[in-house]
Amino acid sequence: MYFNTVVPFLLIGSSIAYKLPHSGTLGRPPKHRPNFIIIMTDDQDLHLNSLDYQPAVQKYFAKEGTFYQKHYVTMAQCCPSRVSFMTGMAGHNTNVTDVLPPYGGYPKFVAEGFNDNYLPVWLQQAGYNTYYTGKFLNSHDVTNWNKPFPNGWTGSDFLLDPGTYRYYNATLQRNKEPPKTFPGEYNTDLISNRAVGFLEDAAAADAPFFIGVMPIGPHTETLVPENPGPNDLPIFLPPIPAERHKDLYHGVKIPRTDNFNPEKPSGGSYVKQLPRQNDTVVEYNDEFYRLRLASLAAVDDLITAVFDKLEELDLLDDTYVIYTSDNGFHMGQHRQDPGKSCAYEEDVNVPMFIRGPDVPKGKNITLPTTHTDIVPTLFKLAGIPQLKQFDGTPMPISVQDQAKAKTEHVNIELWGANIGEGEMRIPVPTLLNTYKALRIVAEEYEFTYIVWCTNEHELYDMKKDPGQMNNLWDAVGPAPNGTITSNSTIELEGSSETACGFSLSKLQPRLDALLMVLKSCKGSVCVKPWETLHPLGNVKSLKDAMDPDLDEFYASQPKISFSECAMGYFPWVEGPQRAIPFIPRGMT
Repeated sequence: MYFNTVVPFLLIGSSIAYKLPHSGTLGRPPKHRPNFIIIMTDDQDLHLNSLDYQPAVQKYFAKEGTFYQKHYVTMAQCCPSRVSFMTGMAGHNTNVTDVLPPYGGYPKFVAEGFNDNYLPVWLQQAGYNTYYTGKFLNSHDVTNWNKPFPNGWTGSDFLLDPGTYRYYNATLQRNKEPPKTFPGEYNTDLISNRAVGFLEDAAAADAPFFIGVMPIGPHTETLVPENPGPNDLPIFLPPIPAERHKDLYHGVKIPRTDNFNPEKPSGGSYVKQLPRQNDTVVEYNDEFYRLRLASLAAVDDLITAVFDKLEELDLLDDTYVIYTSDNGFHMGQHRQDPGKSCAYEEDVNVPMFIRGPDVPKGKNITLPTTHTDIVPTLFKLAGIPQLKQFDGTPMPISVQDQAKAKTEHVNIELWGANIGEGEMRIPVPTLLNTYKALRIVAEEYEFTYIVWCTNEHELYDMKKDPGQMNNLWDAVGPAPNGTITSNSTIELEGSSETACGFSLSKLQPRLDALLMVLKSCKGSVCVKPWETLHPLGNVKSLKDAMDPDLDEFYASQPKISFSECAMGYFPWVEGPQRAIPFIPRGMT
């Protein structure tokens, strides 16, 4: 049975508005604060090597900035990921968990109170001018663009559905003007021109600025049916490159990694039941991949235009520029159709570069960071006090920050369906794509741990198995009719087996307890979850938690489990919600 009850928008996860003090009371005067530009692509991969085909990214970011090699999205889906980025909050706290109502999209963002409580509003309170062009949120469309207007923007030019993902027929809505469609003009070029225009506007004003630049490349060309019924899905076609780029990269194919269309199935839940793709499907997806790379060439042109204008306006020395994506993408890995929304590395580990004042050049950072860390990072760089609602923490920017950073965990989650893309996709989306997951990244060890709503588990030693092909968990699969399995019979395969030097039978309960804290964490608990398990502060990492004296404590912890595969965030179907803190004998 699948849980699909519709509840009022404000029932779960309603936000509390945090207002910053007036700009004059925030320490650093506004005119001495740095400027910010963030360029966020849509569905860009890191693990399929798309960055190798972007010389502008290499020139302006890889050589002149820092690459965050282990940067993750906490939700691998467009709208939920963007809301987490703009609020600094995990999905279980925003309760914006889908691209469409009732569980997601722009209407849910408004209903949860975030239109008065997100990045541009806070920055304006701190004395910034704020601008935005490109994709905002899914389901922000030609019927609700002014119901209400998105708050907090000094200037805006939003792509609107159903024309957001039309490469040559986009619909844009500027400031308070009615929407306008641009047939025959290339979508990414429209966003590039507006980004440069807003940069000129920002430079002319006597205030620091933030500019969000959100092109759709390399997202699919998406056609929405007119008057769609409840079961009508959009049509997802390969992206269309700009005419000047249409012939790029012929013969280039999806990287043939060990997890690409494997002979033996892999993964958990519905993934391990996927059929192997035949030659026709693989050939189609290779061309799909080529078109994705070619569509990014216009994004490279956008990057060049932005940096040319920054240099012309003499603003480079005062401006931090970020390049990232809202989520990753898979194409054939674990036999999957093109798409996203899984907890596998291709979907959650995304491009992330920062360049600007005092940012080390040409440096790679392997400490884990997430999209919930971006706004806290901007606040720190601007000298703005952190908000209690932030589930992230400032990313290490300077060499000194990098030396002190200790975070090793990333919380990953999703609710609802997974829809393949392209004309060769499996036509029926799965409804079993709800899960809680954990990514651990440290110098000595790396793990991925996933618990599906079917109560199947996956555990991977990422040092030995970066393609996530060898599930170390002896998973109990769903019954043939797709019902939820019992969690009580799940056991690890061979208690004497080890991963990264840790006994698997000892490792699993530690990961489960950590995920138990993170799956419902708020604020600083999300940053320092071990302190919830160990209030005395003597355990700060997984390595510390592996102390044999703690075996009994971790064995007694409640286990992550689901009673339903919910389409939205309903804690009461997600098993126990609280971990048990460690209290030494003799203490109360």
